[in-house]
Parts: sequence; structure tokens; C-alpha cells
Amino acid sequence: MKNMKDTILSMEHITKVYANGFIANHDVNFSVREGEIHALVGENGAGKSTLMKVLFGSEKPEEGCILYRGKEIRIESPTVAIKYGIGMVHQHFMLVPSLTVAENLVIGLEPKKNGFFSMEEAIRITKAASEKYNLIVDPLVKIEDLSVGVKQKVEILKALVRGAGIVILDEPTAVLTPQETKELFSELKSLKRKGYTIIFISHKLNEVKDLCDRVTVLRSGKTIGVEEIKNVSKQDISRMMVGRDIRLNIVKERAEREDEVLRIEKVSKVNSLGKVVLNQVSFHIRKGEILGIAGVEGNGQSEISEIISGMDPYYDGNVVLNGKDIRGLSVREIRENGVAHISEDRMTYGIVSDRSIAENIISDRYYKREYQKGFLMNSKKVNNTVDDLIKKYNIICDGKDQPVRMLSGGNMQKVVAAREFTSEANLILANQPTRGIDIGASIFLRNKLVELRDNGAAVLLISADLSEVMEVSDSLIVMNEGNIAAYFEDASTVTEEEMGLYMLGIKKMSEQEIRRAINE
Repeated sequence: MKNMKDTILSMEHITKVYANGFIANHDVNFSVREGEIHALVGENGAGKSTLMKVLFGSEKPEEGCILYRGKEIRIESPTVAIKYGIGMVHQHFMLVPSLTVAENLVIGLEPKKNGFFSMEEAIRITKAASEKYNLIVDPLVKIEDLSVGVKQKVEILKALVRGAGIVILDEPTAVLTPQETKELFSELKSLKRKGYTIIFISHKLNEVKDLCDRVTVLRSGKTIGVEEIKNVSKQDISRMMVGRDIRLNIVKERAEREDEVLRIEKVSKVNSLGKVVLNQVSFHIRKGEILGIAGVEGNGQSEISEIISGMDPYYDGNVVLNGKDIRGLSVREIRENGVAHISEDRMTYGIVSDRSIAENIISDRYYKREYQKGFLMNSKKVNNTVDDLIKKYNIICDGKDQPVRMLSGGNMQKVVAAREFTSEANLILANQPTRGIDIGASIFLRNKLVELRDNGAAVLLISADLSEVMEVSDSLIVMNEGNIAAYFEDASTVTEEEMGLYMLGIKKMSEQEIRRAINE
């Protein structure tokens, strides 16, 4: 283990205040040693992203300084950060889908021959970097044809070929299978052995424990502590993050399935590029049941969500909700027929960011009779409802009139959940309900899904987080290339490793097995 004298970079007394007066970082201290994998954890709104934006030059702090190898430096832009060997791999990939791996790798560093772009040299650079860092990629494949795991490798290679010795990884395993995660961790440990420093931002505490050497915990914009990973448990870390003990496991009784709520019959979908993204998919879900859908992103899960919610009316097959075919119904009509929907893209479809918390919470019910008083809104009813839900859902805010965009990601998601979970729906369509939010908010929302199930709702849970979908679900579907690759009547009978094999298409149940299991 390296000593403190081996510190390669430190951020001292960083304070960042936004124009609205929000203090994102308050006197934060953070340092990393050369050749270590260092976790940065905290709840949503704790200041992690802001601190890394300061380090990468995307934000300028009001106070504090950054020291690199003991000397103060000024990082005023990402270009300057790259000059100092600091690279950042964002959670949402910054790749051009229509270009090849080689072309993406050299963007901004384009090799020339006789004044023109040299594809031959770009391929050579890619192959050399791929072999040097043991991140094997095909230079000539287009990004749009790659798996999520390989895209992750390309992003890391992009940082490394630009000279990064310190690599910031923001939620790098959010959409990876267990096999892809294991491979990524092996590659990160290889980089560590070569002297590279990795800053690993994650909400998955089991991964933090498995991979990292040390952990820095932020809470409410302040540094709570720095610990050697070997000296702390997951419970210790979560306590530091939220300031109290939280139960990390979901406790639920066996499902008591009742009448059928939703039936999907031979649903197929061809996208705008002519690709079959759903192929004769059939399943059903009943009251008192949580049916999980797992799969690597891009294998049909999002299309299922969009079809059921009414956002995509162009498909073949039938979707029957509470005994009624939804074809031709508007989104509002589908909602009024019993569907609540948490979209995977909360910023686009879940909230109106410039509107208040109150307006967002009542946006699905403001037109109903109990919220009206003559030609005006019943302000007393609205205020009582909103105040009650802010309290019940523990939405941390300055008040119901605060714009939603001012909230942390976890609290934004609680606003969406407060609206959707109290809409008296009997089908809860939850698509990536806890993506990118902290462990406290995640556990809260998972328990709410179980509570809704216990109160008689059917829950369709779509999640890229395998631990979530396996722990919360009663039954489980695995998607691969628009097909159901496996169906488990009892989600507790399958392991994460086996799930990964089905997700990657390495294993597949026969059509007869799937049909028999679903119809039992």
C-alpha cells in the first residue's frame, strides 16, 4: 500500500456555490494516491458530480485549490484537465454512433496524411492502444453495432490515448452484465498495476468493496470521511452516506397473485432503421405480482415500456389492459385505464423541470373534480395533497413551490414516484426507477414497489440493475435481441451469473420451455 507521500492529486477546501445560492460543495477535501482505485460515494445531491466537474474543469469553484504532484494548478477547462493527464468517462457515453471505433478514438487528434485524414493511422493507433491497455476492441466496427460493455472500453481508451494518468469513471457499471462488470474490473486492476489512478463513482457498494482501495464519502456537500476499504463494511459506508442505519435488503412476503391485469400477445416492433427490436413477445402479469424484465440495454425492454404506456402506438400484436385492448388509446386514456408510469428518462418524460414540485405532483390529476373549485383550482386540496406527499416520500426540498430542477436526482425521482404511486393505478410500469440515485432513495422506492404489490397492484419492473430486479421481482423475464431468452416463475431460483449468460445470449430457453413457464 502506498503512503500519503505518494498522493498524486489533492483538492483542498473546495467550495462551489451556484447562482441560485445552492452550495454544492462546502470546504471539501479529496485526494488520490498514484496507482490506486479510489471510490467517491454519497447520496444524490451530496456533491460528487460537482466535485468531479471542478476537477475536470467543467465548473469553477469559489474557493479552494487543486494540487498536482504537490504543486498548485488551475484547471479552467476540460482541455486543461487533459493536459494534466486527467480524463473523465461520463455515465452517458460521448461517442458518435455512426462512426467506427478508430474514428471515435482519434476525434480531436485526427492523424493526417498528405493533408487528409488517415484512416490507416487511426486504425494503427487504436490497435496499439487496445493491446497496450488490454482493452481489446475492433477498430473498424461502428459504435452503434457495439455492446454496452465494449462502448465502455472505447470511452476508457479515448481517455488513455489522450494521456490520462488519472481516470474518472462515473457509474461505469450501471448497464453492464455481471460478466461485463467482471471483465471491466479485471481491466481496471490491470491499469492500476501499471500505475494508473482510477476515481470510481458508484452507488453499488458491493462493487466499491470488491474493487477499490479507499473510499471518500460526501454528504450534503461536505467530506464525511476517508477510509481504507478493508476497514469498513457496506453498512459502515451507507451509514456515513446517509447519517443513519438503513436496511440494505428488501424484506417481502411471498406473492399472492390474483386476476390478470396485463396481457402482451405476440408483440413485434420494427424500428425506424428497419431493425426488429421486438419479436413475437408474449407474457402476462397479475395483481399482487412484481414481474421483472432484465436485459442489456437495447434488447427490447424500452420498446415494451413505450408500447404499454402509449408513447409508441406503432407495433404488431395485442396489448390488453384490464380486459381492454389499448390500441388507439391516448396516453391519458391508458393512464385512466389503470396505468402509472415511471419513465427511464425522468428529465424528458417524468417531470417539467422549470415547474414547481407541487405542479409536477398534481400534473396527472389537476383536472379531476376533487381538485377543482368552480372554474378555479381547489388550492386547499392541492396544498394538502402536496404537503402530505412531500412528507410521506421524504422529498428533501425548500418547499412545494421550489422548481423541480433544483432538486437532486434522487429527490426528483421521489417527486415522480409520489405522483405515480398515488394515482390509484392497478398496473405500475416502473422503467429504471432507481437509476442514478443513491442507496437511501433506492431502498425507499424498492420498498414502495413491494408495498404497492401487497396492496393489490401489478408491478412491471424494468431494470438494468441485476441486484434490484432479482431482489424485488417475484417472477422474471430476461430479454435478448428482442426475444424472451428466459422466464423464471420464481426469481429467487436464478443467480446473477446465470442471468448474465441469458442477457448476453450465451444461454437461451426453448420456446416450449418459456411458453410453458409463462402459462403455468
